[in-house]
Amino acid sequence: MKTGITIHPLNSDFVAEVGDLDLSRPSRVDAVKEAFWKYAVLIFPDQSLSEEQHLGFARHFGPLETSIGVYRTDITLRMRPELSDISNLTAEGDIWSQDSRIRRYKTGNRLWHTDSSFKFVPARASLLYARSIPPIGGHTQFADARAAYDALPPKTKTRIRGMVAEHSIFNSRARIGFSDWVEAEQENLKAVPQALVRNIPESGRRSLYVASHAGRIIGMREEPGRALIDELLAHATQRQFVHTHRWRVGDLVMWDDRCTLHRGTEYDDLRWRRDMLRATVSDEINSCEREGIDIPEEYKKSPNVKQKAGA
Repeated sequence: MKTGITIHPLNSDFVAEVGDLDLSRPSRVDAVKEAFWKYAVLIFPDQSLSEEQHLGFARHFGPLETSIGVYRTDITLRMRPELSDISNLTAEGDIWSQDSRIRRYKTGNRLWHTDSSFKFVPARASLLYARSIPPIGGHTQFADARAAYDALPPKTKTRIRGMVAEHSIFNSRARIGFSDWVEAEQENLKAVPQALVRNIPESGRRSLYVASHAGRIIGMREEPGRALIDELLAHATQRQFVHTHRWRVGDLVMWDDRCTLHRGTEYDDLRWRRDMLRATVSDEINSCEREGIDIPEEYKKSPNVKQKAGA
């Protein structure tokens, strides 16, 4: 079938480059979606996008989220609240200082995670656009959580079926020793439940839904629950499931948050500028609801349960 775009797979069914498409005037979106559901990570090179054009393309995939940065009182946003600032820059465009709080917080982006799993309605897709990149380091690695699920032993698949994990931004930052939270963050970022295994309706494939944001398995004792999460994370991020993207200025990379993990790699963030913007779109409902799993009673009174997609 002719799609009018060029698709160059980097693996048989994980990560592809897309050519012959100017995202500032997006067309053939149905063909892009078809490729996206198959490969889960798409790379669009040599783009030139304004903030509105970036968001306009993202809207084809779902309602826009609001950046977690809106809950902070210690920073001034550099861009619209629908965009997340994935950079090492201050609001004035200067490289951040060594003791910057936001620098310490963003070190957590080097952990394997999936965006917004700490929100009651988690992310469906993220779209990250590179405006400037360091000459060394600062890559992004992606792990295919569908292939990781397929490779699990049958006994493990049976064991984890229907399990629910508690996700919180506080869990991932605790892993790096960050606990410097302001009141607005503590109030608006309560822990939420997410299914440990997800079905991806567009592809019919099952996927692990685990991340550094996951802190415990509901219904299990703390220690064995955390051990299971760490075991599944280690399994899902084995070399055979991982692709490393080496950024070029003008790249836009989008990934399916429901079935991929990602992390940033180190670079000299006190020397080189790395200016990147991420648009994120929400899924329709919580992953437990999607899988027909009852929301645990302890979360039903949480204000986060009332969050709407894009909020």
